[in-house]
Amino acid sequence: MPLDLIPQYLDRRTGKMTEERVAHLKVQHWIVRSKLVRNVLNVLFNRRWYCSLYGKWVDRKASQKNIKKFIETFHIDLNDIEKPVDQYPNLNAFFSRKLKPKSRPFVQDASIFCSPADGKVFVYPQLDERTLLPIKGSHVNIEALLASESDARPFHGGAACIVRLAPYDYHRFHFPTDGQASPPKDIRGRYYLVNQLALVLKPDLFAHNKRAVTYIETETFGRFAYIEVSGFAVGRIIQTHTPGAVKCGQEKGYFQFGGSTLVLLFEPDKVNFDQDLITHTQANLEVQVQTGTQIGVQRI
Repeated sequence: MPLDLIPQYLDRRTGKMTEERVAHLKVQHWIVRSKLVRNVLNVLFNRRWYCSLYGKWVDRKASQKNIKKFIETFHIDLNDIEKPVDQYPNLNAFFSRKLKPKSRPFVQDASIFCSPADGKVFVYPQLDERTLLPIKGSHVNIEALLASESDARPFHGGAACIVRLAPYDYHRFHFPTDGQASPPKDIRGRYYLVNQLALVLKPDLFAHNKRAVTYIETETFGRFAYIEVSGFAVGRIIQTHTPGAVKCGQEKGYFQFGGSTLVLLFEPDKVNFDQDLITHTQANLEVQVQTGTQIGVQRI
């Protein structure tokens, strides 16, 4: 994607092309164009201490006054949020807001694989023979993504789904199907910016950022890896579930302030992704989906 263009995506609900709402777009273009600025950013800011400090800033009561500007900047729909805006004590609380019950219903069919979150999706029906995950014209080694050669082995020749959450998205994520969830494994890493502009210059950043990995055993989709990837300014990935038996639609956790991503890895011959998502991924076009909607089915 040329760096002077505003990223676009397809909204699956409306079928319309939409320009991504990117905060400080000119600044981001400046960052990705300048190697010096990127190096300074990586040395000083893409680190735990900065994200922790930033997290404390958006946890302050004084940050409550920034909620209105955040809503206006990103055109956030307030119809589905759980509470009135003035009841959120700070910007971080609003960012990780819950929604009203039943605002994100999950398809209740065991053969349907639902989106675990609101976000922009890429799907890959079959990873190549080198077991590399293709992202934006480059490749990420899934051994590096999982930080384990043995953990990656079952997914050789399997499938993958990426759900990228923008700052304006609902930032709680859910279990897409019934199953048994392992305890999450935390993998240390950095906090690089995660969006289309950043991926142009660092297409393997998913293997560098801080992440958490949960393995979920299911009857219909085999055993898949559920990976939460922190983005810039995301100091923490919060898990709200208890490992063990989980239900389709159950909340798994949430991201705190910033951009972030989910990556799902499947064993071979376990899932068929919806054809429209495959076609658009092949055209390098992200598709915005909602939590709980169908993105695939069980492979028979």
